[in-house]
Amino acid sequence: MASFKRVALILMTSCAGAALSACDGANDIASPGTGGNVIINNPAPTPAPTPTPTPTATLVTAATGCPTIADPKGLTDDGTITGPTGTWRVCTLPSIVSRSIELPKIAGLLYQIKGRVDVGCDGGFSAPTSGAPRASSTVGCTAANGFSLNGSGQLTADTGVTLTIQPGVIIFGGTGTSWLAVNRGNRINATGTASAPIIFTSRDNVLGINNDSSFGQWGGVVLLGRARITDCNTGTTAAGTCERATEGSADPAVFGGNDDSYNAGTMKYVQIRYSGYVLGADRELQALTTEGTGSGTTLDYIQSHNSSDDGMEFFGGSVRFKHYIATGADDDSLDIDTGLQGLFQYVLLIQRPGKGDTLMEVDSNGNEGDTPRQNTKIANFTAIQSQLSSDNEANGQASILLRGNADLTLINGLVISPNNECLRMNGSGATPATLVARSVAFQCNATKYVGTGTYNVAAVTAAFGAGANNNTDSFINTLATLFVNGTAETAVTATDPKTLDSTGFFDTTTWIGAVRNAQDTWYAGWTCNSGYAAFDNTSVTSRSCTSLPTS
Repeated sequence: MASFKRVALILMTSCAGAALSACDGANDIASPGTGGNVIINNPAPTPAPTPTPTPTATLVTAATGCPTIADPKGLTDDGTITGPTGTWRVCTLPSIVSRSIELPKIAGLLYQIKGRVDVGCDGGFSAPTSGAPRASSTVGCTAANGFSLNGSGQLTADTGVTLTIQPGVIIFGGTGTSWLAVNRGNRINATGTASAPIIFTSRDNVLGINNDSSFGQWGGVVLLGRARITDCNTGTTAAGTCERATEGSADPAVFGGNDDSYNAGTMKYVQIRYSGYVLGADRELQALTTEGTGSGTTLDYIQSHNSSDDGMEFFGGSVRFKHYIATGADDDSLDIDTGLQGLFQYVLLIQRPGKGDTLMEVDSNGNEGDTPRQNTKIANFTAIQSQLSSDNEANGQASILLRGNADLTLINGLVISPNNECLRMNGSGATPATLVARSVAFQCNATKYVGTGTYNVAAVTAAFGAGANNNTDSFINTLATLFVNGTAETAVTATDPKTLDSTGFFDTTTWIGAVRNAQDTWYAGWTCNSGYAAFDNTSVTSRSCTSLPTS
């Protein structure tokens, strides 16, 4: 429009500077009473457009102080910490939480775990029935710390502490050896939402100095329970007295018992980032470690990101878990052992290019005579080792390692590992590990299978059974955006997981893999994105694993 007006003005000015007879167009007008002069009324200039302001991130302003909690020792105000998202108030948890408390979501406030933080005192092998005194394995379970003890300094009942964490709360490990231990007889209630997940992370993440290669900056979350386990440190499985201690812990953190329905609490819509610090020689924690937890424990929608050991490890017990995501584990994405009775559905395992060991390590190695024998079933999984890197697994020698006193059932699954062997089985003991596969597709290198111990390659090939039960080991994936099913995945006939699960835990599904199609977005919104695995709009800074949400 502005260009048209300028052209009209030029034409009119040209007519005014020449003889009027030369401007004889039908629309030429001489103003009467002016001696033939043309008066031009110039329009007001078009205002210059107001520049669109460049969006700027809203920085966090530190909360004015720490909230009051029910624990008599309270929270310690440790000042503020500043990173690229702003300045946060730091409120540090006591080393032992002796009363049930709730951590509220407060703008500009972070909670800190500094060193080991125990939720309650260890209540021992069995729940109390008569108030008989029991010694606790938890250091610091004293009257001075607020616990009720008898005259001999022993507990007479479970401490029954519940740590409740509100949606959107961020908790960080202030030191490398920081970790959260939820002891036997106590619970966690970490229930986030799809739009406000709970985040456990590291100090470096708060400071904004992490990248896609960062890992192992604090311990992790450990749930200790009273379900049955094997591979005893004390007691025996035959006598029903088997107990173990947490790997690498300098002080006792004991688990095991005889209650397979044990309830350690709830974790739902949770991210655990940059965990897995080395606590002792060859002993590391991971994002989440369950130890003898039972079927009463709720685990759902949990992401492990860049754990320096396994994505998560499950020591015995009866685990029920839906919607598990592991991104960037530096060892195994899923590690299960010591007599686990596990059911997992909707599992997405994505390793960093060139990093990690197996996608799944399944074993109870060296204790083949122990009961319960490990029996784990995994349905609707997508397990990916980078197609851009060379051999991606180390000690496991294949994408899935199955060995020892373990039985594994795989249902409706994808193993996408084109540069690696897909399956290794190691035979040991009178009854070596076994595999049942239904509707599982392998994309492997030319070798595909590895047999060790009493298993040779032919035995492992037969155990998987390509060409039967809807299994294939010559699959070529058509996954979209890394992990969403395409035409090739949709073409594989699925198996109803309920037909292999007597507990009723599994959902009936008519597709293989973790993510059915583009409309199936259970993974989005509550997760964080990295350069090698994006779950939603990567332009949203608050969704990046290297950043913190600001609201």
